[in-house]
Amino acid sequence: MSIIQSIRERAAWLVFGLIAVSLIGFLLMDARRSNFFGGNDRTTAVGVIDGKKIQAEDFDRQVSAIEEGIKRQQQGQTTVSDEMRQQIREEIWQKDVRESLLDKDYAATGIDVGKGEQNDMLVGQDLAPQIRQYFSDRRTGYFDAQAAAQQINQIYTIYKAGPRKGANADNGNYEIARSFWEDQVPQIVQQRMEQKFVALIANSAYVPKWMAEKVNADNSQIASISFVNTPYITIPDSAAKVSDAEIMEYVNQHPDDFQQKESRSIAYVMFDASPTSDDSLHIRQQMIELSKDFAAAKDPGAFLTRVQSETPYPDTTVAKSMTRVPFKDSIFALQKGGLYGPYLDGGNYVIAKLIDEHQVPDSVEARHILVSMVDRETNQPTMDDSTGKKKIDSIRNLIEKGGQRFDSVAAHLSDDGSKIKGGKLGWFGPNQMVKPFQDFAFGHKIGDKGIVRSQFGYHYIEITGQKNFEPGYKVAYMTRKIDPSLETDHAASGFASQFAGESRDARTFEDNIEKGHLRRLVAPDIPPAAISINGVGTNRQLIRWVYDAEPGNVSEPFPVADKYVVALLTEINKAGAMTAAKARPTVEPILRNRKKAEQIIKKLGSPASLDAAASTSGQPVMHADTVNFSAGFIQNAGREPKVVGASFDKALIGKPASPAIAGTGGVFVIRVEKVSALSNPNGDIQQQRIRLEQEQRQTAYQVVDQMVKLANITDNRGKFF
Repeated sequence: MSIIQSIRERAAWLVFGLIAVSLIGFLLMDARRSNFFGGNDRTTAVGVIDGKKIQAEDFDRQVSAIEEGIKRQQQGQTTVSDEMRQQIREEIWQKDVRESLLDKDYAATGIDVGKGEQNDMLVGQDLAPQIRQYFSDRRTGYFDAQAAAQQINQIYTIYKAGPRKGANADNGNYEIARSFWEDQVPQIVQQRMEQKFVALIANSAYVPKWMAEKVNADNSQIASISFVNTPYITIPDSAAKVSDAEIMEYVNQHPDDFQQKESRSIAYVMFDASPTSDDSLHIRQQMIELSKDFAAAKDPGAFLTRVQSETPYPDTTVAKSMTRVPFKDSIFALQKGGLYGPYLDGGNYVIAKLIDEHQVPDSVEARHILVSMVDRETNQPTMDDSTGKKKIDSIRNLIEKGGQRFDSVAAHLSDDGSKIKGGKLGWFGPNQMVKPFQDFAFGHKIGDKGIVRSQFGYHYIEITGQKNFEPGYKVAYMTRKIDPSLETDHAASGFASQFAGESRDARTFEDNIEKGHLRRLVAPDIPPAAISINGVGTNRQLIRWVYDAEPGNVSEPFPVADKYVVALLTEINKAGAMTAAKARPTVEPILRNRKKAEQIIKKLGSPASLDAAASTSGQPVMHADTVNFSAGFIQNAGREPKVVGASFDKALIGKPASPAIAGTGGVFVIRVEKVSALSNPNGDIQQQRIRLEQEQRQTAYQVVDQMVKLANITDNRGKFF
């Protein structure tokens, strides 16, 4: 495999790895967004981070680079789904936000990665983890540092040579090299600078001796108390109602805790268009009618292509232990040419035909020499077949008649990246090589040599090892997906259209749900840049409608998977402080308990003793003998930090009863019986200092998260996608 092909195939994994690692700790952000879907704003920026614009052209280029990397990694067989594309956009956005915020801090603190350090990260002793992952053998996980360095140097040579000129110039290899050096390497450098920045903050942690001694002394304190707890549940909620004005007063007092991003909410109805039992039976009958022709077919591959089978003919023998299909024992028990099915496998009907069986190894070790005849980027020929055949024949003669060593010839004449290992490919299993190569490797014995032609050129192969022989089977699978019929789809679409046509506002929408005995579903807090809706599925057009609509608008039917969705826009949540309705679920219990506490405290008055408090409240006197200062818990009461703090108040020692304390779960009156200390429960002071400093260092990893929350961020992505 050529070096540049290795880059093509691995590019997506490197980029994803870089982004995934760098996103740790930065998944939550508080972007203050404006109205992206209204007005005539023709901005070219997908976002603005503290005044720095993220241009749509640059953002799209990054997305396209990763998408192309994914396609190349799968040799062009992969289409990037909407969900995958959305994930790519989100990761790039988070990366751009982070870099925009940190670049100025790198400059202010003098953080940098010089040429020498960068070189050491790529080909030296301090290799970046991404380079190890990128250049490791995917089959074995083995990393060859020398081979990786040689590949990186060759990529650099291609990059520095620049693009070719002329109308017929092919710059595919240059573009891959350029992407590596201009996109991927800078991300490795950014990762290292980010690590240095966090380390700089973490290493500033310091705990003086007196603080460690104070913490140690406090943590060793233990109290014994008696108490009366009047739980808030003793007062009905109806006796402590909370108004919207009170909710907003609390929100305004705690603005940082009640900020929201821009979002919208919908109610919706789904109309099922999934296949019916009649649809399933119809597909099954079609399979039965085709089975006779399938059994008689001499060329199973051509037959499966003609009938448009969901599964093409692999024409590969697979070891029994490696086969993962339903009813495999029944299929393998067939006579050659026999059929089994139709049977259900997921959402498909399947008929299996046993083609052949023989003993196969589960893995093969081989080496090869490649004479490449096609450019892997453009698929254009670089050598005619006759020339390629003559060259591979000459290579074979050098080894078989000329006495030359295989590894030496491979190192000098092979066009594959394995040349640096003498052509060795290591151990591989079924379906890990192109078909002609695999057929030779699994169809010959150890020591056999031969030439095969693949789409990449001519291979001279030697089998150096085979192991773990077992029965192998070649099976053709005729599969057909159980899709809804046109009648089923039209029926669901018709019901959805009728409902939408008769439900043109919120009132009729709700009335028709009730009349039709339909299920009303809700999807809250849909962000502008979302591509899917929880509970609904993926349909970007539906989200665009959500942001074009006004509250009370009802949509036309939108197809989502095997359903049709009709939506009602119920709520617009602008970026900024939450409304009373939005904040109520969080704030109402807090304010309600405050009101209940006031009522309980008023009823208790100033009790002369615990017995008096117990008599007034109707609650028993209880005891807690081991209240620990650092724990925050009270036995038989739960987490009550205020009560724990009062338990160590020296002013309360010896008094018959404390003033009423509004706690987390109720109002407490306590009597402090005794306060004492355990002997050195947390080790020596130096160990305590180390532990406290370690705790401080852990908070360093939250610094960038806080920077994001405090930044002025405008997210315009929803306008572009």
